[in-house]
Amino acid sequence: MNALSFSLVLCGVLLNAAAQLLLKAGTNAIGVFEFSRENILPVGWKVAQEPHIISGLACYVISVVVWIMALSRVEVSIAYPMLSIGYVVNAIAAWYLFGEAVTVMRLTGICFIIIGVFIVARS
Repeated sequence: MNALSFSLVLCGVLLNAAAQLLLKAGTNAIGVFEFSRENILPVGWKVAQEPHIISGLACYVISVVVWIMALSRVEVSIAYPMLSIGYVVNAIAAWYLFGEAVTVMRLTGICFIIIGVFIVARS
């Protein structure tokens, strides 16, 4: 994998991770809600106006474009496992930004993901 291909894959992964974090920030700003027939429009309106959610959806759209560019250069059997890097990024960012717990079990899983991505990237 050359530098451009790797950059596209990594950019797609990071945009996807950013989208998840922005969606979480948006739901934190809105708070817990339930969809029902009576409140679907008010809740939908809140969601549609939340800047974090709009930004997260924009990141998803851009990540799809970047990902298509990456897939035109890299085998899917190599590129797709690289998406797992997003789990690592999100776990660390969620701990830092939202105070989410990163337990020993999660750290162990993160280490397995890193090792697996490294092995796939080297194949």
